Amino acid sequence: MTKRTAAKYKIDRRMGENIWGRAKSPINKREYGPGQHGQRRKNKLSDFGTQLRAKQKLKGYYGDLTEKQFRRIYTEAERLRGDTGEMLIGLLERRLDAVVYRAKFVPTIFAARQFVNHGHVTVNGQRVNIASYRVKEGDVVAVREKSRQMNLVIEAQGSSERDTPDYLEVDGNKLTATFVRTPALGDVPYAVQMEPNLVVEFYAKN
Repeated sequence: MTKRTAAKYKIDRRMGENIWGRAKSPINKREYGPGQHGQRRKNKLSDFGTQLRAKQKLKGYYGDLTEKQFRRIYTEAERLRGDTGEMLIGLLERRLDAVVYRAKFVPTIFAARQFVNHGHVTVNGQRVNIASYRVKEGDVVAVREKSRQMNLVIEAQGSSERDTPDYLEVDGNKLTATFVRTPALGDVPYAVQMEPNLVVEFYAKN
């Protein structure tokens, strides 16, 4: 089991948003946060609080990465030429677990991390079991043949909750996905608004 599988919807409630757009999210029924103080009136966030919330939301979306992992990705994005927020999104979307999730091989980003870690995925024909592995343009990600009849794969393939983005070429019959290009923020099908510019502001000040 991955670290947050059993408690993933606490992230939704903490953020006050259904960040993956799933019908099962408890935020659809109760919009207040978890815990005994969750129903207290929300105060207006400070600039710091707004920036922190943006960082927590983006970090949580990709399987609740650790702060060390997320900061390392941000630092790399900062070194790249171009808009740091856009570079950050591009690096996050190039993670192997993100590609597996976007291709609808599994139903959740948490399941994607576990699926990769358990060796069910290949990249260009070679098995890769590192969720943070970074795919390149033209790489072909596939579900191993012996794993294609797993219940979570069948569930994800039949789900209408989300569509595959156009920066992936997905073959639903062969369960392969070609990473066509690194997406910009506007290309990524987030269920809620993500604000990487606020993440950049947060790290610039802290």
